Amino acid sequence: MHFLNRGLSRGAMSVVVPVSAVTGVALSVLCGVLVLGDRPGPLAWAGIAVTVPALWLVSGGGAGPGHVVTDGLLASAGVAVQYLALGQAGPDSGLWPVAAGRVAAVLLLLPAAAGHTGRLRLPPRRSAEALLIGAGAALGLILYLLAAQRQLLSVAVVLASLYPALPVILGLALLRERVGRGQAVGLIGAAAATVLLTLG
Repeated sequence: MHFLNRGLSRGAMSVVVPVSAVTGVALSVLCGVLVLGDRPGPLAWAGIAVTVPALWLVSGGGAGPGHVVTDGLLASAGVAVQYLALGQAGPDSGLWPVAAGRVAAVLLLLPAAAGHTGRLRLPPRRSAEALLIGAGAALGLILYLLAAQRQLLSVAVVLASLYPALPVILGLALLRERVGRGQAVGLIGAAAATVLLTLG
């Protein structure tokens, strides 16, 4: 999350998001198949194959400065590790894997935050928004954990990684944003991937 947010703060969302999403999917699926023994069916493989270009197109992927691409790649490695680690938790572990991950994240970020204590003093409204965002992220991890316990890890990872399509859809529906041809193709691909993965 640190590298993802750093890339976003540099104004390179169109580079960091597709790089992190696509590479995170690829790493997770490869580990699931090669290391954990996942064996997706033909329809699931077709969905996985469609997902990678669909994510790239939906996110408006393009070239960017080297340091921004590096941020995206480092973020994707962290995403893949998180997906794989949560996928190893058994059903009897409850929500403890997510709780442990949140605690580990706070402990990891505390040293960096200590050097910027002035920025941590937020108005009440901003604090409430930050708490709401954190709660939403935790809910997303909980839902992913439950999904990974009920199906192949490689399928759960790909379905969870289709998140870049949601902001585009919300932008279309709520903000009347225009979507380019590439993004439209990507949205169709994302919908097709979801159907294939669900059926597979």
